[in-house]
Amino acid sequence: MTLSAQDSLVERVLRLAPRQGANATCVPGLQLYRFDRPNEPLYALYEPSVCLIVQGRKRVLIGDQVLNYGPMRHLVVSQDLPMSGQVLEADSMTPYLCIALSLSAQQIASLLLDIGRPAEPSNAGSASGMYTEDSSMELIEATHRLIRLLDAPHDAPALAPLIQREILYRLLTSPNGWRLARTATPDTYDQRVARVISWMRDRYREPLRVADLAKAVHMSESSLHQNFKAVTALTPIQYQKQLRLQEARRLMLAECASAAVVARHVGYESPSQFSREYARMFGAPPGRDRVRLLGERVH
Repeated sequence: MTLSAQDSLVERVLRLAPRQGANATCVPGLQLYRFDRPNEPLYALYEPSVCLIVQGRKRVLIGDQVLNYGPMRHLVVSQDLPMSGQVLEADSMTPYLCIALSLSAQQIASLLLDIGRPAEPSNAGSASGMYTEDSSMELIEATHRLIRLLDAPHDAPALAPLIQREILYRLLTSPNGWRLARTATPDTYDQRVARVISWMRDRYREPLRVADLAKAVHMSESSLHQNFKAVTALTPIQYQKQLRLQEARRLMLAECASAAVVARHVGYESPSQFSREYARMFGAPPGRDRVRLLGERVH
């Protein structure tokens, strides 16, 4: 992509993303993000997606895995992962700008039927559920065409799915495409972990029995633990804890519920344990954290 084309993409995303944070678009699954200054780590459940930074830099973290990326690189999240993200470089003149496009296992499986599975490294184990890599010119150009459709919304229903399929093709044929393909390939450990993650998302309030999860996906407990950690950078118990605490924080802010009520709602029997684990994750006890976050919203 030429410098003028890159400048054009920056100008277009800047215009189409006037608000801080997420900006919805007329294309399902496509969002544009903007931040005018660096921020504290923001915790969220990242669903399968590709995130291409147009301007600025960002850090994402889960467990002990930390990735930094900026323009001309993209982040691929292939599993549902409770992560934190932090904008590192941004100001009012050159805000952080990012294009995020959702991916689905169904889309991946459909395309793999046409192109076949990407080649894998020899003896490759379960693949990490997130990775960054250099963005090819073909990927950037396809993304640019998708963004241009936002100025022609009458064309988007017919043309956006074709461009989204091309973007997915570019991801699957990249050096790390095999990682993404694993999530839609039957009977791989990655796909079994995806099934466990889906179960945990739906039932994160319930007591966790790893033996039952392992049996459901035809794995030993040790194998599930090993492969789950390889994919998510977390143990199943740590993953459940992240889901519970992120949901608790969301409820306290959205519904102004007390910490005790929220603790019970997300599955904690002990309010004191909830408070300790909440403070360990977010840096402050629930009440103090809520006051700080509400104050930031006002300002």
